[in-house]
Amino acid sequence: MLQAQARPVHLYMEANPNPNSLKFVANFMLVDEGVSFDFPDAESASISPLALELFNFAAVERVFVASNFVTVTKSESVEWAEIQGIVRDHIKQYLEAGKAPVPVNIEKDPLFDENDSEIVKKIKGILDEYIRPAVEQDGGAIVFHSFEDGIVKVLLQGSCSGCPSSTVTLKAGIENLLTRMLPEVKEVVAEGV
Repeated sequence: MLQAQARPVHLYMEANPNPNSLKFVANFMLVDEGVSFDFPDAESASISPLALELFNFAAVERVFVASNFVTVTKSESVEWAEIQGIVRDHIKQYLEAGKAPVPVNIEKDPLFDENDSEIVKKIKGILDEYIRPAVEQDGGAIVFHSFEDGIVKVLLQGSCSGCPSSTVTLKAGIENLLTRMLPEVKEVVAEGV
């Protein structure tokens, strides 16, 4: 895990395809490369002091932390113009204090497991190399869940969860790529949606 230290923080905001999510990008890595943390509610955020603090804002419904950004999903009843400055300032002050968003050490690469079958290793490799960078640009993540009977199940996290365009991304993008590259894959579905 990257150790946080007091430093100058530059934080800018990026919109993404989910109108209820906003990506807050820092000028340094917040968590190790390839590691992400999705907190769909305050109860799930016990390992992240930053996420717990953000859930104190009534409008915050989800917090996602990956590489150098925090994606915050708000309730539909509030406009970003009303809260984006407050949320941005809070994240900036938290990081300026030298606190880690998720002070947890990851002992091994969460993506790869030596017990995976060859096809699962290939699926995870394609997701990591081709899909993860593009999805992270939009403030989210798509994580491998399982593979059985030709069906790849993935979890949608961050801005991808609840995004109106996630079905198009899933079917036209990820499913198309995986079925072209791996004939064993017949379909890709989102688990828990």
